[in-house]
Amino acid sequence: MKKRWLIVCYVVLDAPVWACPVCDRNQPKILKGWTHAGGPNGILDYLPVIAMIILALIALYFSVKWLIKPGEKQDDHIKRTVLNNELHE
Repeated sequence: MKKRWLIVCYVVLDAPVWACPVCDRNQPKILKGWTHAGGPNGILDYLPVIAMIILALIALYFSVKWLIKPGEKQDDHIKRTVLNNELHE
C-alpha cells in the first residue's frame, strides 16, 4: 500500500504544473506561465477575482485577530459557563 501511495505521489508531483508554450504565449503579461487556456479578456474578468481576494484577506484578518484576542469580557458570556466551576456545582 505504501509503495502504491509513493508511486501515485511521484506521478502526480512529476506532472508539469506550469503552462505550456502555446498557452504561455496567449496569456496576458501578469499571468504568463501560470495558467492554461485563454486569458482574461478585460478588466471585468479580473474584478470578481480581485473582489474574492479582498474578501478572503478580510476574513483571514478577522479570524486571526479574534483568535488571538477574542475580547469577550462580560461576566454572563457563554464561555463563563465552561470556565466557572461554580455554576456546575
